[in-house]
Amino acid sequence: MRNSGFIWIIIAILLLLDIYVYQVLKVVTLTNAQRTRVLVFGFYWLVSALAVMFLIAMPYLKPDSLPKTLRTYVFAIVVGLFFAKLLASTFFIVDDVRRGMMWTLGKLFSNPSVKVSQTADGITRSAFLSWMGLAVGGGLFSTLLYGFTNKYNYTVRKIKLGYQNLPAGFKGLKIVHISDIHSGSFTDEMAVQKGIEKIMQQAPDIILFTGDLVNDRATEMDMFQHHFSKLHAPMGVYSTLGNHDYGDYVQWDSEEIKKQNLENLKKVHADMGWRLLMNEHVVLEKSGHEIALVGIENWSAKGNFPKYGKMAEAYPGAEKYAFKILMSHDPSHWEAEVQEKYKDIDLMLSGHTHGMQFGVEIPGFKWSPVQYMYKQWAGLYEKDNQKLYVNRGFGFIGYPGRVGILPEITVIELV
Repeated sequence: MRNSGFIWIIIAILLLLDIYVYQVLKVVTLTNAQRTRVLVFGFYWLVSALAVMFLIAMPYLKPDSLPKTLRTYVFAIVVGLFFAKLLASTFFIVDDVRRGMMWTLGKLFSNPSVKVSQTADGITRSAFLSWMGLAVGGGLFSTLLYGFTNKYNYTVRKIKLGYQNLPAGFKGLKIVHISDIHSGSFTDEMAVQKGIEKIMQQAPDIILFTGDLVNDRATEMDMFQHHFSKLHAPMGVYSTLGNHDYGDYVQWDSEEIKKQNLENLKKVHADMGWRLLMNEHVVLEKSGHEIALVGIENWSAKGNFPKYGKMAEAYPGAEKYAFKILMSHDPSHWEAEVQEKYKDIDLMLSGHTHGMQFGVEIPGFKWSPVQYMYKQWAGLYEKDNQKLYVNRGFGFIGYPGRVGILPEITVIELV
């Protein structure tokens, strides 16, 4: 019932936005032929009505009974329409504030001896702001639709990291770092297979995966387990858990079923040949030299995410090795604990943010709304002798697309 009430609030907000945008739409189409206006208005209200009908039906639908592709895209389109109209409305609000100020000034400074009709409606809307609002809102929605085509557009990012304390045997070590597979969101098995092939084309010495193999359930890997089992490297494939792997976002019939789901997911890692690190470290050996690889469960400095990770269990014994790599899903862990208590961790690898799957990245500049929540959200960060790399994610969740922030395969060479 609580979720149903929330949906009705969203529907009310969406209807208010529909009416508000419609008022502007009437103004900007005044010079068009009547037939054109009827077609524009009819299409506008048809789409709006379908979105509202979908939201009304949501509490009564069983999501699992609907095809995954249908429910994913319909939900994304409805949410996209909401944000597009919300963004457009900010321009209309600015225009209405302008009109209100003009009406107020007209009342204050008008000549009492002259009878003039001063109504807010008598002050025409700004054509510039009206068209600008519609263009920006429409542009956002079009961009989100275009982003559907980019969700499997795997991008290889190569980076060299230099360390003075790196043992000689590990110079030139090639690490492939992937994160946030979210297999429950995949709808194209062959596209995923091509991404896996692209990973293997990098000829890595070792593959490190930093969590969120699934959205919620271990069964999401049933269709994709044999594909990801093809990932292999001379020094092995190592993995950790992310916040979604624990099934915390699902209402389970019992706590025992939830725990069994996690055990099943651990078995998936093992069956694929991945070494899942659960608050522990392993020693990597190459050419007679050794380094420590530390892997912990999800640990977040953000209140909405859990702290299952235990560095106090994973780190002891690793301090004797000259070079250390930490796999920790959430990048907020770096500043909150690693920099403060474990200053000899040379490289931390994370994921989690996905770069919000939306943003701008051009040489010398990157931006995403997620940066207002996460200081470290994509790419390389350095402080003193420590480095953090945040992978943009292999998969996707929620919005079935990528705009500006493409799915990533990171190739790190230690030099």
